[in-house]
Amino acid sequence: MNAKTPGGMDGDLVHIPAAGITIEGVLTWPDRRASGIVVFAHGSGSSRHSPRNNFVAAELRRVGLATLLMDLLTPEEDSDYSRRFDIDLLATRLIDAVRYLGADGATAALPVGAFGASTGAAAALRLAAALPEKVAAVVSRGGRPDLAGQALLAEVRAPTLLIVGGLDSVVIELNEQACRHLAGVREMKVVPGASHLFEEPGTLEQVATLAGAWFSRYLAAAGSPPQAMGRFSRP
Repeated sequence: MNAKTPGGMDGDLVHIPAAGITIEGVLTWPDRRASGIVVFAHGSGSSRHSPRNNFVAAELRRVGLATLLMDLLTPEEDSDYSRRFDIDLLATRLIDAVRYLGADGATAALPVGAFGASTGAAAALRLAAALPEKVAAVVSRGGRPDLAGQALLAEVRAPTLLIVGGLDSVVIELNEQACRHLAGVREMKVVPGASHLFEEPGTLEQVATLAGAWFSRYLAAAGSPPQAMGRFSRP
């Protein structure tokens, strides 16, 4: 079934089974052969319709990456405020989504990246720790990687980029602490003049550029042979 993303691009509406429920997502392909796929984990109170995540996703497709934006919670679950901070639940939904992609012929061979914002960053890192053979890179935007837990951060082997706004002093400190505990390749980038939501002119564009370069580098390194790289054009 076709759907329109908020950015106006055609995407495939997918239904992901997750422990007795179904969560919806939009899977969108780049205009050329996909070298990987990036799964988005939004922050508390957000959804697959997040304008910031959709902006970043559109930029990732420009560099040849497929994207999956999905609702991590059902509408009923989201009405319970505490569920938005249930990192275990959010991570479990991401794991279900990656396994769904791995079982689909069009996406099974694609290396996976995870992009997390706010609390979604902690869930993305837990995903990387749970599926190290599948998740090839992680990017956090204004994230709370500390919520993943120090012990789990030490299990993350996927190359991880932490992007923080220069005006977001508390989150900068939390990211610095988390970065020290990550076991694999890791880097932290501070975007000058950016607040927590990267609403200032040009700051979200910098996030998209940094994320695109990171995923392109590490998903390409983990990539499969071209003939097994999934669909690259829409009917």
